[in-house]
Amino acid sequence: MTIFPIACFLDNYIWCIQVENSLWVVDPGDASPVLEYLHQHSLSLGGILLTHHHADHTGGVNALLAHKNVAVYGPEETNQWATTLVAGGSTLDLPIGQAQILFVGAHTRGHIAYYIASAKALFCGDTLFSAGCGRLFEGTPEDLELALSCINSLPADTKLYPTHEYTLSNLAFAKRVEPDNNAIVEYTQWVHAQRDQEKPSLPTTLALERQVNPFLRATSATIVQQVSEHAKRPISAGLDTLASLRAWKDNFRG
Repeated sequence: MTIFPIACFLDNYIWCIQVENSLWVVDPGDASPVLEYLHQHSLSLGGILLTHHHADHTGGVNALLAHKNVAVYGPEETNQWATTLVAGGSTLDLPIGQAQILFVGAHTRGHIAYYIASAKALFCGDTLFSAGCGRLFEGTPEDLELALSCINSLPADTKLYPTHEYTLSNLAFAKRVEPDNNAIVEYTQWVHAQRDQEKPSLPTTLALERQVNPFLRATSATIVQQVSEHAKRPISAGLDTLASLRAWKDNFRG
């Protein structure tokens, strides 16, 4: 099994999981680059996994189904496209391996993620990005805390496959929050080198994110202090810090 991205729009990735001559796709916002890849490599569409309902993750589903009628898995909020609805806590036995469904509703209310233990891979949509997390369009900080805790409970060597190339902009914010974090400095240099070669910065690993992602470090004394200084009021570690970080990031122009 191989996992690779197909880029679309300005910064989206459609993650592809290939097993022999079959290709499964995650969050296909656009069908055209997927259909082109299938044709160029003589592959067959195997199935579609959806994490949430936003158009840049679902916009290509109908055209892909017109090409080949395959199973589409997704949460209740994707019932317009999904042929099989799945919920957190369930498992799917798929040709790409057994997928555990994690409920990570925060970016959207019904957002899910797919964890394939055999590949140590988590397809997390827009819930967690490298060095950042998704905006709370529908969820609350409490929802975000639960979602991130769920992801953070996975093994440290889990590879994370977010669906946007936001890493450099997220790292600029992370550096502002933790200016003395050497892991952020080193990672930023590596990501710049990748992007200069037009290579993706993803996937990332949970172990790395625990070092550089402020949203996974909301109990860090340094981050709590920085957030308190920015908010000009005492901030408690944990949920209060997480909520304040998200509000700060929403208006950050670094």
